[in-house]
Amino acid sequence: MLRTSLAVALAALLTAPALADDETVFPATLAGHAVIPALSLIAPPADAPQDAWISGKFTAGPNRIDTPMSVEGDTGAYHGSRKTGIKLPFIGQPLQGFSGFAMDRADDGSIIALTDNGFGSKKNSPDTLLFFHKLSPDYENGAMDVKETVFLSDPDKVVPFRIAYEGTKARYLTGSDFDIESIQKIGDTLWIGDEFGPYILSATLDGKITGVYPTMMGDVELKGPDNPGLTVPAQAGKDYRVNRSGGYEGMALQPGTGLLWGMLEKPLMDETGATPEKALTVLAFDPATKTFTGDSFKFPLAEGATAIGDFNFIDETRALVIERDNGEGDPSLECRDEVTAACFPHPAMVKRIVLIDTASVGDDGMVRRIGHIDLMNIDDPDGLARLDTAADRDMTGTYTLPFFTIEDVMKIDDTHILVGTDNNLPFSAGRQLEEAMNNEFVLLAVPELLAAK
Repeated sequence: MLRTSLAVALAALLTAPALADDETVFPATLAGHAVIPALSLIAPPADAPQDAWISGKFTAGPNRIDTPMSVEGDTGAYHGSRKTGIKLPFIGQPLQGFSGFAMDRADDGSIIALTDNGFGSKKNSPDTLLFFHKLSPDYENGAMDVKETVFLSDPDKVVPFRIAYEGTKARYLTGSDFDIESIQKIGDTLWIGDEFGPYILSATLDGKITGVYPTMMGDVELKGPDNPGLTVPAQAGKDYRVNRSGGYEGMALQPGTGLLWGMLEKPLMDETGATPEKALTVLAFDPATKTFTGDSFKFPLAEGATAIGDFNFIDETRALVIERDNGEGDPSLECRDEVTAACFPHPAMVKRIVLIDTASVGDDGMVRRIGHIDLMNIDDPDGLARLDTAADRDMTGTYTLPFFTIEDVMKIDDTHILVGTDNNLPFSAGRQLEEAMNNEFVLLAVPELLAAK
């Protein structure tokens, strides 16, 4: 049973996140829309193990699946276990899952975009390779040109622990080795934020790992539950303080200083394993010395938000942060009494791009939030949206990003930003009820946001 449009609107008002008194909501207008279809697969390198030619063999629970395209993906219990129409395992590697944009572009002007660890966990992603791309948007035709894909590898055995493809010559990295979520380019070096360690990785432009740096907060190494140095049983709060999938979701390059600021996706645990503070820790790393500087600040999450998706500076002190909840789907189709395939049990409510000022940090360590745009309320007066949205309301002139994970943002010029999604192939379906979400790239006109101080 579904809520009526009026009921949904009232519920949204009653449950809207409480904002700071001085936080402004700025308008956003759709200026371009490009799409990479959900089921976009690429071939692994010729010297990769044969195992990498069929990916997703370990995504169906305790039993491996070897027959290609034999098990249909679904959204999981939290999102109603809705079928997505795409079956695993895949022949080749999924192009999907764009999890970070580098602030600086490649030498040819392309956008450097990272694909994440594969299927969402260390356990189910040993046959998915890790790679990044050079992308060029074509808004006129609604397409994204993937100009080059570069696979990460460790031929010099820099990684200090055993990797999935340990015994091979090329030693390509997989989603069981790292969960890569953020990327920056400094000269001829790529810097990549990982969630498992969490670690900061350095690599050459052709993907060869040159360094693996544990996260240090003072003299203490911060670890997550998937850190390879932990042994079972490990105690939350004592042996690790970073939540699962709570490592470096965002890592921003600060102009002027050249520092990398790594933002953890979720709040840190205290010594008891609880997370009493609704704020995300941001740590400074100096690429020149390859050490953490000891400087830090915190990003306060708004009510209803659970995590961030990306983090990039727009000048020497101001930066953009994607703030989100765990919901997907339009709120007008929220399940009321019974969860069925025709409704969203946890629809998207908090999907934002927040502007912060890192030059303004309070005595409590919290960075100042200048304001935000609402990704669930984007103006589309010219009808530029290329995909329809399942909704029980009139969407004319309105575009939304009703997705679980929105993980890419960067400044394009003084009036535009680019936002990209992670479609978690084949496990997310937010645009339609039972259709795997595509990879969407959205050019937004946000002059007021970018000019705000």
